[in-house]
Amino acid sequence: MATARKKARSAASASRESAVEPETLDRWFRDMLLLRRFEEKASQLYGMGLIGGFCHLYIGQEAVVTGVQHALEPGDSVITGYRCHAHMLIAGVPPREVMAELTGRAAGASQGKGGSMHLFAPERGFYGGHGIVGAQVPLGVGLGFAHKYRDSDQVSVTYFGDGAANQGQVFEAFNMAALWQLPVLFVIENNQYAMGTSVERSAAVHELHERGRAFGIPGGRVDGMDVAAVFRATEDALADCRAGKGPFLLEAMTYRYRGHSMSDPAKYRSREEVSKVREERDPIEQARQVLIEGGHADEDALKEIDREIRATVNDAADFAREAPEPEAEALGAHVLAGA
Repeated sequence: MATARKKARSAASASRESAVEPETLDRWFRDMLLLRRFEEKASQLYGMGLIGGFCHLYIGQEAVVTGVQHALEPGDSVITGYRCHAHMLIAGVPPREVMAELTGRAAGASQGKGGSMHLFAPERGFYGGHGIVGAQVPLGVGLGFAHKYRDSDQVSVTYFGDGAANQGQVFEAFNMAALWQLPVLFVIENNQYAMGTSVERSAAVHELHERGRAFGIPGGRVDGMDVAAVFRATEDALADCRAGKGPFLLEAMTYRYRGHSMSDPAKYRSREEVSKVREERDPIEQARQVLIEGGHADEDALKEIDREIRATVNDAADFAREAPEPEAEALGAHVLAGA
């Protein structure tokens, strides 16, 4: 059975990604692998007590943020919820700074004050992970308003999940974005279980990309486990946003392999279900198969890439463990802004 599944996955991935330039697919493969290995290491550090508070891993969803990010242009803005390590890394923030932030060190991207859920790098166009479910959506609309006010062709990419899709403030944000025809690409990362309840049990309409129709917002659905499909769908949606056609709602059908957070045993789904997705739809394995079967790389070359990325992540973890914690005086910094 496993062999049959592998063959089916190989055929499907080849048909979807064979048109992608080998250099591009190699870049996507490296990026997705970095996100996976980083999150695996973060899981280890959390288990060792080096990461405090909540910790939400992105393992399984790597194709979404990778495909979207590579379709963006300089000046575009990105904002998301609290499952944000991958979004920070894909924006170009060094792994050392991200891992140091997770462990609350002064060398972290937010000087140890943000932690896992509140990463922030506006200088790279990333306006944060946000801890309140759905709270980033109206903020993302605000970023879209700023782009339009400045008469630019930049777009606000605003991520949220299937759980946040039921929040009232999301619909208020839809209304404002549509009313003012703002350049906002709403990306729903539908990992199908929100905090622990399936979409089938929590949403009267399961096609979440249709949620914007009442406001005149067009939408579409894409296979969020296929990085090439995500990239193409994002390119098309961004083109409409840049052309002044207003917001677009893109639903990426993805899947997280771990629980909602590190404290979630995920007993609401079976091990067989998770294993089936891993065997048949894993985004990294799909890219790996295309690279090998297309003659663009062999197993040894891909193993070497994995070794290099593991070394980078291990270095980030060592750096985070050894970096000093913030001084007590830093507690009052960034609280007030000078007039």
